[in-house]
Amino acid sequence: MEMEASAAEGAAAAAARTLRWAGRAGHLGGVPRAAVIAAVGAVAKAYASLLNTTTVHNADALLRLVSSRPPGTPLLTVSNHMSTMDDPLMWGFKGFPTTDAKLQRWVLTAEDICFRNVFMSYIFRLGKCVPITRGAGIYQDHMTEALEVLSTGDWLHSFPEGKIAQDDQPIRRLKWGTASLIVRAPVTPIVLPIVHSGFEKVMPEKSFFGRRPPVPLWNKEIHIIVGEPVEFDLPSLKQAARTVPQDSSFERKGWPSIMPDGLDEAAQRWLYQKISDKIQSVMETLRKRLLDLKQH
Repeated sequence: MEMEASAAEGAAAAAARTLRWAGRAGHLGGVPRAAVIAAVGAVAKAYASLLNTTTVHNADALLRLVSSRPPGTPLLTVSNHMSTMDDPLMWGFKGFPTTDAKLQRWVLTAEDICFRNVFMSYIFRLGKCVPITRGAGIYQDHMTEALEVLSTGDWLHSFPEGKIAQDDQPIRRLKWGTASLIVRAPVTPIVLPIVHSGFEKVMPEKSFFGRRPPVPLWNKEIHIIVGEPVEFDLPSLKQAARTVPQDSSFERKGWPSIMPDGLDEAAQRWLYQKISDKIQSVMETLRKRLLDLKQH
């Protein structure tokens, strides 16, 4: 009982710290959100369009889906993760509506970095950030919040690799959280892959006495490539997942079955891995294409 009470108190404290109410569109008439996004967007514009040189390939694919999707259809963008400043700087290129609070993305962010105290939580909530607790799994309350974003037809951005990697290596194995959002969303989102490079030079992890610099650096080259939407035949994948034999070798997490499909934990694992593998493959193809473009 004491452990349960302690867990409940911890959950309540986390909920209080992350200030979900501050992320609502109607909070104080939307004025604080508009102010924060305008200010952050202006900084992103300055760094991406003025202080650094940014080249974007196939930007129209992103601009079109951000501004004119079919009503009620959510957008889920996925990208590699090169620095703590990827978001918001990656949206600061010329022609992108970075300062528009209505069009701006929601983004999954690390709770232990962005939601350390009430002040940070308030600012990041106004900036349309959804906290994710590392190690808490794909059925944590914050993932339910992310699903609610998609259920309203909004735009959500995810870094499915799950952590920063500043070496120019192939796309790493993806975490299953993004795949679970695709499967569990009431309306299947449009999944748009993006790969970038250069932000690891704008905000290197170990350049300032072995730490990140106090502000982003300038006179760097940033390259971004936007892919085409990734198609998933979810009905067929779910049907195949139902036939997956039970595997007693993995540790069960106690996931609930997905209704109305009735997918148990083994089926979900198979399904999430298939979707993650496809996204990883598409992102790796984009990464190689971007390398070729940079060399010409």
